[in-house]
Amino acid sequence: MSTKTINSALISVFSKDGLEPIVKKLHAQNVTIYSTGGTEDFIKNLGIPVVPVEQITEYPSILGGRVKTLHPKIFGGILNRQDHEGDVEQMSAFDIPQIDLVIVDLYPFEKTVASGADEAEIIEKIDIGGISLIRAAAKNFKDTVIVASVDQYADLLRILDESTKTSLDDRKMFATKAFHVSSHYDTAIFNYFNADATYLKQSFANGTPLRYGENPHQKGYYFGDFDAMFDKLHGKELSYNNLLDVDAAVNLILEFKDSEPTFAILKHNNACGLATRPSMEAAYLAALAADPTSAFGGVLIANDIIDTTTAHEINKLFCEVVIAPQYDAEAIEILCEKKNRIILRQKSTDLPATQVRSCLNGLLVQDRNDATDTKTQLKTVTISTPSDAELEDLLFASKICKNTKSNTIVLAKNRQLIASGTGQTSRVDALRQAIEKANNFGFDLRGTVMASDAFFPFPDCVQIASEAGITAVIQPGGSIKDQLSIDYCNENNVAMVFTGTRHFKH
Repeated sequence: MSTKTINSALISVFSKDGLEPIVKKLHAQNVTIYSTGGTEDFIKNLGIPVVPVEQITEYPSILGGRVKTLHPKIFGGILNRQDHEGDVEQMSAFDIPQIDLVIVDLYPFEKTVASGADEAEIIEKIDIGGISLIRAAAKNFKDTVIVASVDQYADLLRILDESTKTSLDDRKMFATKAFHVSSHYDTAIFNYFNADATYLKQSFANGTPLRYGENPHQKGYYFGDFDAMFDKLHGKELSYNNLLDVDAAVNLILEFKDSEPTFAILKHNNACGLATRPSMEAAYLAALAADPTSAFGGVLIANDIIDTTTAHEINKLFCEVVIAPQYDAEAIEILCEKKNRIILRQKSTDLPATQVRSCLNGLLVQDRNDATDTKTQLKTVTISTPSDAELEDLLFASKICKNTKSNTIVLAKNRQLIASGTGQTSRVDALRQAIEKANNFGFDLRGTVMASDAFFPFPDCVQIASEAGITAVIQPGGSIKDQLSIDYCNENNVAMVFTGTRHFKH
């Protein structure tokens, strides 16, 4: 039969949260309850009869509680096939009680690791009996119901509110969730021990359905703990593309974590405006000036508090998302005047050390690009040496360049993004795009600096830059024809520094 009646239940849980209504419901429906240790005491304290597991196994809990339920009479009661003649005979011969429902959770391994506990305590939180009960009951879903997490209590109560009968679909649903619980748990344990980067195991739960993916005809989901990174203060639900832009914004502003007030505006994962100024309002206005056209519908992010005056300026612009670590109370009220505008307060959390993306029929995994160009690593390769102001702008531009899609060229002056060429198939095209864009918005390129994410294979870029008024260049170096670019810079009084670090971003 596909419908099974729950006449008996084994309950053994670490956390008792949410358990009381289930126990009371089972008792009201005359279900025999078996239990262990603390769970047994919890049920007794509710005034509900419970049969100790030891009464079935005729064996005490041993080894400090490491072995309680690992016994043939327990696993026989769970794993027996009720339509299998041999199983039925053995159940009778060995006096094994039928167990129709198993409610079990697991020791909190991940929480223990996250708490900074020592290894001995962490090892003790590797569950053996619980994980075995979950797998056994889930395997035998044709006859047995497995509830492996407090997250599934509501589903069980919904069924028990009607009767003690479960359908095959019900039991298979619980089994599926149980196998997720067990596989997620094993993944966490493996990752705690694993030091071999050629192995990759990841497990995510409770993916959030998005309105759609990158385009309306694509389904989309987000797997991650968004609430650990942000407090969402206002606005519509974030879309797939919003989340990609937010990710790009967070990575970019991280480069300016310890800078003076810095404001960035992003569109399609690239910065279209960014500036550092003595005040956040001035930083925002300078960022906006770089490309007020692209800023429309963009994602805005600040490295410090957004105050009331800055909020008034932002409110004049249609933008999708605003992100900051803190806001003035009045600033939030102002920004919330637009119904759909998403307001996020960014928390101080670490980003993953590795990046994973799908590729062909597999995955690509790499370390995060945590290398940020600094003054100490720069090597001046030209006769002209950058001034202090140019040096500051060069490092400013390199941070933006690192976070912009390749091939890219970034132009900056006075700690302001002047223009960038993004995602071009040639570096020359990226430079020409940046120069044209800067000219369109009325910037004087004389005294501007240029950053490139990779070396120049020919001197054409430095020539075009010099003719446009650019006076200093930062690039990785490493081309077999570096000297041609160096020679041109020397002949035209352009300062150039090498970083030795490439920053491709595909």
